[in-house]
Amino acid sequence: MRMMSVFPRWLLGLVIALSLNGCSALAVKEQLDAKQLQKAQFTQSELALAEGGQLRYWIGGQGEPLVLLHGFGGTATTTWLPMMLELSQHYRVIAPDLAWFGDSYSQGEANISTQHQAVKQLLAQLRVEHYNLVGISYGGLVAYDMMAQPNGINKAVILSSPGTFISDQDLVELSQRFEREQPADIFVPENRQQMRHLFDGVFTRFPPLPHAIDEQIYQRYFAAWQPQKRQLINTLPDYRDHLVPMVKPQQMPPTLVIWGENDRVFPLQQGKQLARYLDAPMMVIPNAPHNISNEHPATVSQAISLFIE
Repeated sequence: MRMMSVFPRWLLGLVIALSLNGCSALAVKEQLDAKQLQKAQFTQSELALAEGGQLRYWIGGQGEPLVLLHGFGGTATTTWLPMMLELSQHYRVIAPDLAWFGDSYSQGEANISTQHQAVKQLLAQLRVEHYNLVGISYGGLVAYDMMAQPNGINKAVILSSPGTFISDQDLVELSQRFEREQPADIFVPENRQQMRHLFDGVFTRFPPLPHAIDEQIYQRYFAAWQPQKRQLINTLPDYRDHLVPMVKPQQMPPTLVIWGENDRVFPLQQGKQLARYLDAPMMVIPNAPHNISNEHPATVSQAISLFIE
């Protein structure tokens, strides 16, 4: 197995940054990411949200608009960077940091509806009426909510995200797999050790780093907005129960489902249920974990492009 197939691209850059400046490796890494995107003609901006707060986003490329929604604990760049660079050669890529992640936040209630409305505000600000939509994990749940009201969505791609096909028993079993009392305990770690436990479950292999670097990652991506993040997880059953009667699969946009064969967060069976329900084609990446955008960006980018075409 090649090292790059199991080594997250953003983490590779972090190790390079570490060799340059160990005291501020993560800050250096973010600067390197920004320079890559700026070189590819991306710009970063902020939208003031109507309810209070801000949504930070990257936009770049030419062609049909393509909206990328990241997963829990991540940001646009930590989730999508190689894919943003690749896909911007064919599409106008719009990649926000969802509320309460990165430098985005909202004064609204911490739930999927608020996330949905924030993305809608962004698209209205950019005057985007028709677009393609991609979401991974938690971002896939936000995308699914948008797909249930598909005004303007041409095609959608769901990565490692079960939509409404996650029962209360599924949530119990998820907690058991990660040896936590409830799902929020998994995804909202309270220290770097708990963060490492999460990484072990979503990556094929997350290599060891100095404790100082782990702490930088934890403080930057996990320590802030913890009450809101826990609420985002805790409200998922209510979101599911509210959305189920509203979803009409025949009215959903054409959808591609992509899953990792060894997903420990949402097992492959949940992806198969979703694909059957939507009558959607499904791509399974062999031996892949939950975090397929980091570990298989070229494969996922190619699949997205082929499907949208």
